[in-house]
Amino acid sequence: MSTVTRASRHAGLEDGSLTPFHRKLTVYSSGGPFLDGYIMSIIGVAMLQISDYMHLSVVWEGVIGASALVGIFLGGFVGGWLSDRFGRQVLYALDLVAIIVCSVLQFWVEGPWMLLLLRIGVGIAVGADYPIATTLLTEFLPRRHRGPAISFLMIMWFLGAAVAYVVGEWISGLGGESWRWMLASAALPALVIVCLRHGTPESPRWLIQKGRLAEAEAVLKKVFGPSANINDLEEQQGGSVSARDLLKSGYLGRVAFVTTFWTCSIVPLFAVYAFGPRILQSMGFDEDSANTGTAVINFLFLAGCLICTVFINRSGRRKLVIQSFLWSGAALLALGLFPGAPGPVILALFAAYAIAIGGAQILQFVYPNELFPTSIRGSAVGLASSLSRIGAAAGTYLVPVMLTDLGIGPTMLIMPGKTLSRRRAVWPRGSGERRLVPRLSVSRDI
Repeated sequence: MSTVTRASRHAGLEDGSLTPFHRKLTVYSSGGPFLDGYIMSIIGVAMLQISDYMHLSVVWEGVIGASALVGIFLGGFVGGWLSDRFGRQVLYALDLVAIIVCSVLQFWVEGPWMLLLLRIGVGIAVGADYPIATTLLTEFLPRRHRGPAISFLMIMWFLGAAVAYVVGEWISGLGGESWRWMLASAALPALVIVCLRHGTPESPRWLIQKGRLAEAEAVLKKVFGPSANINDLEEQQGGSVSARDLLKSGYLGRVAFVTTFWTCSIVPLFAVYAFGPRILQSMGFDEDSANTGTAVINFLFLAGCLICTVFINRSGRRKLVIQSFLWSGAALLALGLFPGAPGPVILALFAAYAIAIGGAQILQFVYPNELFPTSIRGSAVGLASSLSRIGAAAGTYLVPVMLTDLGIGPTMLIMPGKTLSRRRAVWPRGSGERRLVPRLSVSRDI
């Protein structure tokens, strides 16, 4: 990665402005979320062909649809722990190499078991990238730019998902086994991102925590110019906090908060992404209209994240996440109560959900990276990512089963139950922001 020849102004690196290095690092770090969105969505387009080719039952459809989420559960905490122990840089490209290998191997699968194992492998690599990339980016960014820049990573998740539907629709014209090309296609953007990430420096904050002060100083001078030094960082040197502290008083509440809100924001979202065409077909859309409608909804998810990013520093985290859960839950509730509504009404309600949930989505990366110190940031983000995928995997697995056994109306009613309950669970009546802010204050060492 090319260096920046000028240092931040007298205010220091903490309160400096964005440099070309910061912008490049933000783009490179967003590659993991982009691939996650692509991988989670391309299976929704490919599943219609895979199911016919492999004669899958609804149970197998659910298992394969949720398999990448199981992998993310396994990879999230492991990747975070490894990044806290061995550094961010060493794993920054290796996890994407695993995505390339598993994606290419999917081209030759013949049965559900092989596909299941490879999808889990892809998920493990994607899950590992979450804590690695987001912590590295957080530890380089100036304080006031962290919220919008980290939100950009979630925007790229939705961009990847939207691109997946466009690519899937284009590839589907290649024939009955075009699903092979769909699943293998993730290797191409992964290869590009690996090349871009090559040469990324190690996090100076992590180096300081490990007592490697000379190396941290060298990184800062290389990136920000000869006048930069470790005194420009408000970092607690030589901290001894371990991953076990995640379960101790003070951190346990933060882990629970992040995990619960993250889980409830993605359970209905992943169900829509993995089985969007199937859900719309259950509401009366034909196959072509269902695929097109899902692609439109995916682009509106992206639009919602873009809109909410504008307000992330203006409105504050708490207000944004409450409003996001409230209005997105109301839209899902209307879909569950009126599943037989005319097509334009159905799409309008899905559009309202997609735009409103943007606030909760962009805060998934912002909250955990702001709430934990450098010494355990990777482990904390990884643990929250892993735990959130338990509910997401269960929800995704159950979608085809519920569509078959319960019908579209009851299935859609379950989704807003998750979303609206999250609004009450995080800020129960009488607790107020005053009570929670001291416990969920931003970590002082970033």
